Amino acid sequence: MDKYEIIACRSRDSFAERMEEISARTISYLTEEQKHHRRLQYCKVFLSDIQNQYRQLIESKLYQEILSDAAPTIVEQVPLDGSKITLLLKTSDEVCPFVFQPFRLTEEEASCNNSYLETMILFEKYLKSQKDQDSPMDRNLVRTWIYVNDIDNNYNGVVKARNDVFKRYGLSVDTHFIASTGIGGNSCVRNAFVAMDFLTYPNIREEDKFYLKALDHLSPTHDYGVSFERGTRLSLPGKKIYYISGTASIDKYGHVLYLGDLEKQTNRLLENIEALLKEGEASMDDIRYFIIYLRDVSDYSATEAYMRNRYPTVPHVIVGAKVCRPEWLIEMECIAEK
Repeated sequence: MDKYEIIACRSRDSFAERMEEISARTISYLTEEQKHHRRLQYCKVFLSDIQNQYRQLIESKLYQEILSDAAPTIVEQVPLDGSKITLLLKTSDEVCPFVFQPFRLTEEEASCNNSYLETMILFEKYLKSQKDQDSPMDRNLVRTWIYVNDIDNNYNGVVKARNDVFKRYGLSVDTHFIASTGIGGNSCVRNAFVAMDFLTYPNIREEDKFYLKALDHLSPTHDYGVSFERGTRLSLPGKKIYYISGTASIDKYGHVLYLGDLEKQTNRLLENIEALLKEGEASMDDIRYFIIYLRDVSDYSATEAYMRNRYPTVPHVIVGAKVCRPEWLIEMECIAEK
């Protein structure tokens, strides 16, 4: 079985002391997981200040001896519980069926100061990595995460670049796109506008995928000029996995609903996620974790109380990250399994 865990610091001391705590708790957790024959497959690290924390993290024993084996993604999206560093871990007793690749620009590549060009460079890095793997993007790329610095100003360049790449490689309205989250976030490269993560299943077949649209609740993304799937269900031996893209308060016409109302936007986005899962013959009970993005950090307390009341047993992390439309106060993504 797969298991997901979110580990956040309880300490409120220096970052170095918090690293000691997170290391001890992570090692203890993974040691216990090994007793059940589950090993680390995936790790995401949320930092509050990547420029000052990145080096301490990658030089730590935790990173060098444990996390680095899982090719972790590291992003500045501030954990709003005050922890400074939070980990999302996936462990499994199965052979890992996917390849996770976080791609970052060099300082020289980022010197173009152009989100369109940076996105193109990152896609080319990914495509080059797959050149000898017989893993064409249209078949084997299942999920992406795109982190955009100053998303209010740089997102349009990202969208145009992704549209152009997909068109070049045969992904279209008539075939399919890729599940994705495009969200505010910073990488360790100070001058970069864009960073990307790619999730590839080398042995997946097209007939093993089902694209979730829920057109009675959500508009096709291409209606407003972007190219990603709302969600993708993978049928693997013995289970189905649901990758739900970043989802917000939107209707079937592409309009933002409930401007300025956090609770109503949260209700609507969860209704949209439920509709996507239902189309793939799953339910909200199958969700394994949520990542929750807030545009306004002052909305944390209300969101935390809401999630603890409505989904008390589902792990979640709430981070500060602007959503691609200024009118959206909140966005969520999740993974479900059954």
